[in-house]
Amino acid sequence: MRAIDDTRLGMHRPALSERTSSPPPQRRHGRMGGFTLIELMVVLVIIGVLAALIVPNVINRADDARVTAARTDVNNLMQALKLYKLDNLRYPTSEQGLQALVVKPSVGPAPLNWKPYLDKLPNDPWGRPYQLLSPGIKGEVDVLSFGADGQSGGEGANADIGSWQ
Repeated sequence: MRAIDDTRLGMHRPALSERTSSPPPQRRHGRMGGFTLIELMVVLVIIGVLAALIVPNVINRADDARVTAARTDVNNLMQALKLYKLDNLRYPTSEQGLQALVVKPSVGPAPLNWKPYLDKLPNDPWGRPYQLLSPGIKGEVDVLSFGADGQSGGEGANADIGSWQ
């Protein structure tokens, strides 16, 4: 076979010295890479709008969680009070309070078959003790938390959370 001369065909074959890699051509414009001030401002405005929409929903979730925790505690206290009544034939008085579920009452009518019904009394999610009304306003006994504001009544997170709900 005969070698074909590349130059005869009009093809230029680079010499070995021309084939070595050279650095890529550099950009010649004077502008450096990066973001403009307007692009950064647009991104910050978008982040601000998203935060304004999301943060209030997250804060409301915390209040909802506290209300749910208070309802769960009230239900657990009511169950312990029902066990107390089964053993002692009556609920503790308001004077004896919920403490009668942890320590044998020393005031009021002495319970007949008292035993500890709880290891310790929980506080409501806002750090205040639960209240016992015996006799209750809405039932035979009422257990309640005064809500976030610690005052009777209220709406939303400030509303009373009781065993009648």
